[in-house]
Amino acid sequence: MNVSVIGADGQLGIDVVKAFTENGDKVTRIFHADMELADRESVSERLNDLRADLIVNTAAMHHVEKCEQDPEKAFAVNGSGVLNLALAAKRIGATLMHVSTDYVFDGSKTSPYKESDAPRPLNVYGNTKLAGEYFVRATTDKHFVLRTSAIYGKNPCRAKGGLNFVELMLKLARERGEVKVVDDEIVSPTPTPEIARQMVVLSRSEQYGLYHTTAEGSCSWHAFAAEIFRIANTNVTLKVAARGEFPIKVPRPKYSVLENCELKKHGLNIFRPWQEGLREYFSVRSSN
Repeated sequence: MNVSVIGADGQLGIDVVKAFTENGDKVTRIFHADMELADRESVSERLNDLRADLIVNTAAMHHVEKCEQDPEKAFAVNGSGVLNLALAAKRIGATLMHVSTDYVFDGSKTSPYKESDAPRPLNVYGNTKLAGEYFVRATTDKHFVLRTSAIYGKNPCRAKGGLNFVELMLKLARERGEVKVVDDEIVSPTPTPEIARQMVVLSRSEQYGLYHTTAEGSCSWHAFAAEIFRIANTNVTLKVAARGEFPIKVPRPKYSVLENCELKKHGLNIFRPWQEGLREYFSVRSSN
């Protein structure tokens, strides 16, 4: 299979390239500098030349505060830009696999969100990502829209100064000896290699549609930090951050747990409990 990965130099994109390459696919890497998503002609020209069987889009404007400050640019990339991809994919007959987010929900539930639950974003980022989902689903039948949550991987995260949550916690522990983390936000920490492997499995099916793709189980950010320090055997004092101690500039969902209903329905779910993914992260980390 000929696979084109957009955002191939990003935290998730690097692992997606690796997963498809290891699967024996021919992979073309499209870096952020190679194509302007918001420019329809740029997208069309680049993808027309490649004639991919599968286009995987991991690129987005996903810095939440910057999206709030510049909603027009956020929509141009996350909304209109994704429409450009969908139109190009349909024209060349390629399947489009597009990565979305748990931020399409408002976090008001207390049980995991299913694909059938109605979205209600709280911020510009979530709204523009939801617009991108709708553009894909309305434009081309051959699509996979994958919502994920709280991702982390060994590759640098461009939007977060190169540090994922795991590395940030370890850095703060080394520098301060005491770390405070909120315990009122619930997520499913999901490693990027696992998302990439799930993409390969999905790509071999024709079960097109909307999927939740996260690690099994959930925890607060505080509990996630505690497990990080336990596995790393880090000597640190971990405390619960007081309410309002870390002021939030942009509203975010307090509960971001997704249930992989559609993956399980089709017998395609490969995700493990989040703790297992974290242990694998440290295993890979220690071997490098």
